[in-house]
Amino acid sequence: MTEKILVIDDEEMTVQLISILLERRGYEVIKAYRAEDGLRKAYRTHPDLILLDIMMPDMDGWEVCRRLRELSDVPIVFLTAKDDVRDVVKGLEMGADDYIVKPYDNNELVARVKAHLRRAPKPSVSEELVFDAGNFRINFISREVRVRSNTIHLTPKEFNLLGVLARNAGRVITRTELVKEAWGPEYADAIDSLKLYIHYLRQKIEQDPQHPQYILTSRGVGYRFANS
Repeated sequence: MTEKILVIDDEEMTVQLISILLERRGYEVIKAYRAEDGLRKAYRTHPDLILLDIMMPDMDGWEVCRRLRELSDVPIVFLTAKDDVRDVVKGLEMGADDYIVKPYDNNELVARVKAHLRRAPKPSVSEELVFDAGNFRINFISREVRVRSNTIHLTPKEFNLLGVLARNAGRVITRTELVKEAWGPEYADAIDSLKLYIHYLRQKIEQDPQHPQYILTSRGVGYRFANS
């Protein structure tokens, strides 16, 4: 089966050149010139690898990477002109598998693509997770949460917290891990804010916030999303 590579970059010429390069090696290339379109195509097409730019107008690559990691373990390779070592570190800490600086050598790009494809398991993308016999639904494409048929309006930070908890349903997540996974490593010192955001979430999704059924506290450790 032909391996599929999704390229997300607002520079049309760059996308076309990468497409020609990879298609000549036998890959199927899926093109996206906007971040939102790239996220939609990631779900619909289940690519085997994603090449992702950082500097895009509607949504930057950092946020795209974060949302992709809510959906899948697909290999993500940043392909960008941002060459500061701090950007490289940030990209890898956010969950990217590699970071290639433009301009790049064509042979090196192909070699890295091949290497990641060899190591990567086939990605599994979940558009929606369903709990509580269908009473709780979280959709990662539309970023919509429905509880007992009611649409719940969450802030981006609230949704990211809930997304990490739901993806790890049944497992206790430490406070530090939860903050880093949901908001990024730059928020590692924001532990004190976590309790407040958990309070906000419970007020919105729980029938009785004082006796939650979804977001459960593991005293002294962290939080767990009920797997039911």
